[in-house]
Amino acid sequence: MSTTMYPTESIFNLIPREEVKIEKPPRYMSKFRARVKHEKMLNKPTNKTMGPVKVDLPSPEKYLLKHSKEPKLPEKQPFSYLDDETFKKPQIPAKADNPLMGIHTKKDFVKTNAFENIMAVPKKPQPIYADTKTGDKQLLENSGLLPKYIKKKDFGKTPEYLQHRTEEVRRAQDEYDSFVKEHMRQGTMKQLSEDERNNILQGLKMNWGELHHQYQGLSVVTDTTPKKYRKERLELEMKQLERDIDLIERYKTIFIANN
Repeated sequence: MSTTMYPTESIFNLIPREEVKIEKPPRYMSKFRARVKHEKMLNKPTNKTMGPVKVDLPSPEKYLLKHSKEPKLPEKQPFSYLDDETFKKPQIPAKADNPLMGIHTKKDFVKTNAFENIMAVPKKPQPIYADTKTGDKQLLENSGLLPKYIKKKDFGKTPEYLQHRTEEVRRAQDEYDSFVKEHMRQGTMKQLSEDERNNILQGLKMNWGELHHQYQGLSVVTDTTPKKYRKERLELEMKQLERDIDLIERYKTIFIANN
């Protein structure tokens, strides 16, 4: 079945119609076009992406050789001993040379070693820890388990960034206090008293209780549009009251503008 749609037959369709040519408005040309183009050409670096205009070609005689880019060892030099006498070992003693004999000392090495061991400070064992069930031991010094940070110079002091943040908070609070005092002096703002605040809070809670009572009385099944709209309206009003109650309970001091 063909799905081609033809226009409704009418005698007026036989009348030739004049072709209407849509004339486009002239293209907008900014008066700063020439200046911008000139500045762009001035700031454009030459040969930025295409490289220099002319590149010297390598000579055919200097072609890349095999292993030419591999690192080369320094040239081998013959080994030779230094002529300086200080670097030479002493000569082997001759058969006729006799060692020094008859040298005696009065030092008692037994007593000296005993005295040094008695007066020596015993070495402290290095602290270790076992990190496996088989008893493998590791040094405790560099394990990160020792509180080495208490030995730092700035331990127990407030960091600078916290001091700056506290100063910014104090400055902002001072500016807000001066702003409030200025408006209080001009009479454009007043502070709610404790009684007014409690009355408003109690009124909001009563309104919320009435809306909650109406919400509890709604039908469980919202099968019609009015029921759906009424449920959504009650939920929005209850959420708004909850936000207002939370705002008033959170802040003890409240300022309002005088109308």
